[in-house]
Amino acid sequence: MSDKSTRKKWSESRLDGKTVLITGANTGIGKETARDLARRGALVIMSCRDVEKGEAAAKEIIEETGNSQLVVKKLDLADTKSIREFAQQVNEEYQQLNILINNAGVMMCPYYKTVGGFELQFGVNHLGHFLLTYLLIDLIKKSAPSRIINVSSKAHKMGSIQFDDLNSEKSYNSVKAYAQSKLANIMFTMELARKLEGTDVLVFTLHPGVVRTQLARYLNPAVRFGLAMLRPFTKSPTSGAETTVYCAVAQGLEKETGQYFSNCERATCSSSAHDDEKAKKLWQVSCQMLEIDWQ
Repeated sequence: MSDKSTRKKWSESRLDGKTVLITGANTGIGKETARDLARRGALVIMSCRDVEKGEAAAKEIIEETGNSQLVVKKLDLADTKSIREFAQQVNEEYQQLNILINNAGVMMCPYYKTVGGFELQFGVNHLGHFLLTYLLIDLIKKSAPSRIINVSSKAHKMGSIQFDDLNSEKSYNSVKAYAQSKLANIMFTMELARKLEGTDVLVFTLHPGVVRTQLARYLNPAVRFGLAMLRPFTKSPTSGAETTVYCAVAQGLEKETGQYFSNCERATCSSSAHDDEKAKKLWQVSCQMLEIDWQ
């Protein structure tokens, strides 16, 4: 964890007049991130698949923080049509987007496909956020200095990018598919940071810690029991949001763009994450899968 003086400096940062967008903001880490940034005075766009739950979360945060600038919008990252409609709304309704937090995700679920035919974890965790960022990048650049934060996981260290089977159609292992999607988050971050050099848009990725959230709902009973035994060593969603908030508000991170964080400081990611050629290939393949041209 950062030392107390550094923590004090970033923990007091204000976001008055800034616009923040958080995916998956109705529960878990996303909700606690929204709560923290609302407390700092930001206008927070809370995107979520379940608008009713989003509205309930927003109401709770408004009552607690006194900040009424919370907007709930529907976004289904498993449906590219929903992503495009959502991004169009944001581009038309807002003059700036200072911080984009790609937080939503699914973890170790049974084998499902998105509306577009992508394996769900790769489709939501990576491709959904890749497309959303692409569609909002001009607004983010216009709002510079601005930031993009991709929530990854230490699980990326178990992952590899299976270019011959990205949708796990030949074989499916929920843990490996999750790890692949989280590795993709980091490779996307590093490649995006390279492409945004000189634009005053910073990009970060992070491991939030082992957090008690609803992501564990798909795990088998034995694994869930194991996590229950580890509960004293896991983080609450509030603690789990700290590194996201740090990447969003801490000053002096200009030279850290493209980097991976954990516990509010630079951390070491796997050697696979540093494979520039594979990162470039993943970028190209992602564009092809989504039928976009993002140079």
